[in-house]
Amino acid sequence: MSKLNASNTAYGTLFMRGVHQLLDAKPLILDDSAALTLLGEDAVRQIKNSRDHHQTLEARALRTHVVLRSRFTEDRLAEAVGRGITQYVILGAGFDTFAYRQPVWAKALKIFEVDQPATQAQKQLRLKQANMSLPPNLSFAGIDFEHESLYDGLLRNRVSFTEPSFFSWLGVTMYLKENAIDAVLRTIAQFPAISEITFTFSQPQDTLSAQESSFHASLSKIVSGAGEPFVSFFTPAAIKIKLHRAGFKTIAFLSKEEAEERYLHQRPSDLHIPRRSAIAYATL
Repeated sequence: MSKLNASNTAYGTLFMRGVHQLLDAKPLILDDSAALTLLGEDAVRQIKNSRDHHQTLEARALRTHVVLRSRFTEDRLAEAVGRGITQYVILGAGFDTFAYRQPVWAKALKIFEVDQPATQAQKQLRLKQANMSLPPNLSFAGIDFEHESLYDGLLRNRVSFTEPSFFSWLGVTMYLKENAIDAVLRTIAQFPAISEITFTFSQPQDTLSAQESSFHASLSKIVSGAGEPFVSFFTPAAIKIKLHRAGFKTIAFLSKEEAEERYLHQRPSDLHIPRRSAIAYATL
């Protein structure tokens, strides 16, 4: 993605959350009506008129991952607030909608949406077109990572390094080189104890099952076509080593079994969770 252009995959993620609201069975994994407002009426009509396109196994699996990672992250955030977290930093925020539908327990948080300026400009335009007001506890932290580090960008945007903070980093690491990923983890590790990060990663294709490998190849082709190819892949063991080296104390992964028990057990079987874990969380 060029610094001059907004992220295509960020909009694609918003679109999939909208599909989930309109086409998937209730109860939803992620209740995100704000996504539909942000998408606008034309996109909503497009979704409704292309139902079959969104019901292939691959489309349902990818959509499940997208809504599941947001729901799990927000559940982790709720737990973190209970132990004293005061800042929520959304790295690669894209068209995330948490701030615009935040529950009562989040009102005391300082929320920072961190992303490239071009993506944020497009989001702010959509928010204005949709007449969505900005909550008073939200700040946009535009950072041009070609000219500024995350550390410097957070400081410039008045993110406090002395307050316990929660970081979400969803659908981003696979687009970054390894040294950039390590730099982000080292920056977050400078925050106080009990701070947490929840993030996603992509596993090497040769570690996946035949079905998952085929799905991975299809997704890689799509994002490459959008000009945002995957460049980094890690096993859970490699992620665990990275987090330990950065200074994180407690490290875990959301397993398929836990995800099914927490989010799919009491709903119809229309959605599908990949077998391999791709969601990690760690605390300082």
